[in-house]
This record gives sequence, C-alpha cells and structure tokens, in this order.
Amino acid sequence: MTRVVVTGLGALTPIGKTADEFWQNSIKGTSGAAKISYFDSERFRTQIACELKDFDPTVHLNRNDIKRGDLYTQYALYAATEAIQDCGIDLATIDPFDFGVIWGTGQGGMKTFEDEFDNFVKQDYNPRFNPFFIPKILVNMASGMISMKFGLRGINYTPVSACATSNTAIMDAYNYIKFGKAKMFITGGSEASITPACIGGFSALKAMSTRNDDPTNASRPFDKERDGFVMGEGAGALVLEEYEHAKKRGAHIYAEVVGSSMTADAYHMTSPHPEGLGASRCMLNTLKEAQVNPEQVDYLNVHATSTNLGDLAELNATAKTFVNAENLSISATKSMTGHLMGAAGAIEAILAIKSINHNIVPPTINLNEQDENIPKNLSIVANEALEKQVTYAMSNAFGFGGHNSTVLFKEV
Repeated sequence: MTRVVVTGLGALTPIGKTADEFWQNSIKGTSGAAKISYFDSERFRTQIACELKDFDPTVHLNRNDIKRGDLYTQYALYAATEAIQDCGIDLATIDPFDFGVIWGTGQGGMKTFEDEFDNFVKQDYNPRFNPFFIPKILVNMASGMISMKFGLRGINYTPVSACATSNTAIMDAYNYIKFGKAKMFITGGSEASITPACIGGFSALKAMSTRNDDPTNASRPFDKERDGFVMGEGAGALVLEEYEHAKKRGAHIYAEVVGSSMTADAYHMTSPHPEGLGASRCMLNTLKEAQVNPEQVDYLNVHATSTNLGDLAELNATAKTFVNAENLSISATKSMTGHLMGAAGAIEAILAIKSINHNIVPPTINLNEQDENIPKNLSIVANEALEKQVTYAMSNAFGFGGHNSTVLFKEV
C-alpha cells in the first residue's frame, strides 16, 4: 500500500512567521489577539482580531508576486516557499508533472474586492477597476500562483468547504498520492479576512467575541465565559510526499498521514449538529481508514472556536468517538491564533505534527473555569503545555454548511 508522509512545513500566523516560531510560541501559550489596526473598527460590535505582526512579503516574494496577488495569495506564497525550502527538494531533478498544488481558502481575495469597489465608488470621473481585480479575487488564484512560482505542473485546484477547507486540501493531496496520481503536493490554506466586510458580517451573526477591552483573553474555548471567536489570518503549508520517493532522496520525514475523512451534518447553515453526529462519524471513519483504535490516539487538536454551541457539539462528538479517553489529550489552539477560517486546518495540522516530533501538547489558554456541560471523561490541556508521548495526533476542522473534516498523523 502506498504510504504518504509530510516532508516540509511552512507557517505564517499571528504568533509566528515560520513553522518553528509558530510552534515555540504555541507551547508558550502566546496570544496573538489585539485591537484591530488595519481599519477603524469602532462602528463594529467586535473590534479585536489576531493580525499578522510586521508581515514583510519581500522575505519570500518578489515584486510581481506582491503586485498580482491579494493578501491571501501573498500569505499562501510566503508559507509555501518556506515549506518547499524545508522539504529540501531540488525541483530541477523531478518531473514537474509529479508535483501538484491543492490549496484552500474560505474567503479568497476579500481585501482586493473591498478596496477596489470602494475606490470605484469614490472615483468621480471615468471610474474603472484595476485590471488585476478579477484574477486577484479568485479563490483558486493562490494555488495557481504557487504552481507558477515553482513550475509545478501536476494536479492543481482549490477545494472550498468554509473553515474545513485546508483540512480538505490535505486530505485530497493525501488521496491523490495514494492513488498514484502524483509523487508530491504542496497543500494547505491561507486567509486574509480581517477586513471591514468580514468583521462586520461575522459581527452581525453575533459569532465573534466582543471582549474588546481584553483582547488577549477573548478567545477562550471551553471556558464558561466564552462569548465567540476571534478572527485570525495567515497561512499554513505542508509538503506531502510518497514515502518511497521521500526515502530515496533522503528527505526528513516529520510524520505519516494515515487517515482522513469528511462528513456533513445536514442540519443548519451555521450551527453544528448539537449531538455532533457528523463530527463523530468523521473521526470514526478516519480511525477506521487508519486501522487505529480510539485508545491509541494521544492528542486531538479540536476545531473549537470559542463559541457556545460549537465547542460543546464537538466535545459531545469526541466523547462518543473516544469512549475510553484516558490516553487522549485535547487542546484548542485557536485560543492563541484566533480562527484562521480556511487556513485553520493547515496551521493546526502543523501543530499536531509538531506535537509528535517534540512529544509536547500545546495548551488551550484562557481556560479559567471549564464549562460544566463538557463531558467528564475528556481531558483538556489547560493553560500550560503538556509533555507526553505522542505517537498519533488527530486534527479536526469544521465549517459553515455542515462540513466536517478530520486528518490523522502518525510518528514515523
């Protein structure tokens, strides 16, 4: 059977601009939340977010990359460059048709859309749009730009499943390699949705925290006083590779992908199924594919965004899946990064992989008083990282529309 491994990582997050910096700050319990600086947010109920700090695209991008790419595409190129460099591949030595790109985003070029439309409305004479307007807003443009930058001619497309998107991308890359359709993929997701329309829209849904006077404590999954999520931005990139191909070239292997699944809640546009039926089946299907017993899983990075309904639904699903959960440690790292929407699954997959490499589980910060409705058999890693042996690490990502996705990684 074809095995698939992870040989490269790249991250651009509110708490770290490389995969290693991201990991170090996550195990320290660092919060990336602050008052929004990108625009005047005073008119909104929510005025806080997890923005990128001092982002300099020229570290990895050239002038054309920046000019032709919306922020979400710039973030994608930035993280993808780190991951490809990290995997150590000499692109001149491989068939470019064996290396594909599957890259996800939930919102696409929202900043470009808002800025260009605003400029158009304000122009008094001969108003027009920038000629790059349409290409920059397309949700598939990041995957296309990555392939162009590195000359990758294999399978190339963008799945969209809201906040489950980058997990979906990872799963698709994994399956295509198993099917023999490619040797390598750069996969993951990016999001740049800290914009007036996105903040305003999610504020209208009353989905985001309004703890504006205390931003670093605002994202608090599982806490009794949680009041919604905090928006984040950035990108996560993984190089997936066929095991024998990676072994032959002497690549460093971070972990093996051993299972994945997607299901649907078929319940509500924005709310998860309260009993977590779809989420539980998604995790069970993943375990079945991997031929792993629930008791073998050491760490679960949950989707948990810090909303009242979502956190409990996911943990109800987890309790159904892991009936004997004595060995399972759970953490919600959105407490530190905020919710990166379509990029959330990718950055959380990186933390799951790093937990295997370092035998450390990052914490759920801001968990001061645990919600009494959380199933009693589940163990949440609260406020401080936990050192333990991690052989199997699972990562969940769920999205509006009832999309559920799960990926399972194993130590190699």
